[in-house]
Amino acid sequence: MATQHKTKPAPLAPETQVGGYRIVRKVASGGFGVVYLALSPDGQKVAIKEYLPASLVERGPGESSPVVPPDKLALYRLGLKSFFEEGRSLAQISHPSVVSVLNFFRENDTVYMVMNYLEGASLQEFVITARELKRKKIFRESTIRSLFDDILQGLRVVHQHKMLHLDIKPANVFITDDNKPILIDFGAAREVLNQQDKRFRPMYTPGFAAPEMYKREGSFGPWTDIYAIGACIYACMTGYPPYEAPQRLEKDRLQAQLSKLRGVYSDNLIEIVEWCMALDAMARPQSVFNLQRELGAENARRYTNLTMGEKLRLHIDELVNDTKSQVQKVRDVTRFGAPVQAVQSPTPDRGKPADRERN
Repeated sequence: MATQHKTKPAPLAPETQVGGYRIVRKVASGGFGVVYLALSPDGQKVAIKEYLPASLVERGPGESSPVVPPDKLALYRLGLKSFFEEGRSLAQISHPSVVSVLNFFRENDTVYMVMNYLEGASLQEFVITARELKRKKIFRESTIRSLFDDILQGLRVVHQHKMLHLDIKPANVFITDDNKPILIDFGAAREVLNQQDKRFRPMYTPGFAAPEMYKREGSFGPWTDIYAIGACIYACMTGYPPYEAPQRLEKDRLQAQLSKLRGVYSDNLIEIVEWCMALDAMARPQSVFNLQRELGAENARRYTNLTMGEKLRLHIDELVNDTKSQVQKVRDVTRFGAPVQAVQSPTPDRGKPADRERN
């Protein structure tokens, strides 16, 4: 039984009919659902998201209904209700920067959400491609500002409908073939299950999840999504995610990281990222409108270069951190009784802190 339990529930087979739609193939799957490419009754391509939490259900190949063990039924139904509510709320939102939910229905003892099928690529793919070009700027500042202005317009409407996204990251910002950004893959059902049951490992994306998401009784609000927006802008400036919140709470190096971008991006854009990513939720913009106003302000943009003294301080700071991590490794090894020589061989790890910083 143990090995069977670890098997992921099987996706619906191609050609399966569900709610009048015909499944073409599985496109993606995660811990909480499966996304399919399907055809509507009139032959239009659509994306269908099926509620299928892998840790709560089983389903064999060729079957359509998930099997839920009795001890997991209450939790399964709670997530199902949340997923259904999410579909209903999203169906009421009509905005070009928010994924369109065309239909949602119950069938096979689960729920399906029918959405526009999008052609294009995720912001994450664009960031990785741009990063590989090794330019000083990952994206131009004007591109960042217009891209996030569009995203924020959509997010503002989401918040006006008393919804939060809770999983904003470059992988969940889809850029269509005509260059329109769209917020996809909302995390509400996932978040409800995370909070209700300790068996669920919270599905947070390191670097993009606000500090309050790591707390069992964290208070979520627009400021939680705004932290993630700041982290996405940071990724568009550096090519990498920022340090994750728990690391920042121990030693916050965000300011030092952003200092390296002085002179490359305007002081104002750097300050906006710091503001959005404040560890204290109340120190962040409290509404999308506050942030939009600042991001779209037509101020003269200052570009302040680092002085030689500041460059030197940053360099020394990095050296100190590098040395500290080496010392910590020695301590960790010796604490468990291993000989010190184990970490005193030539140091292939010397690049690691910087790599981690960038990742």
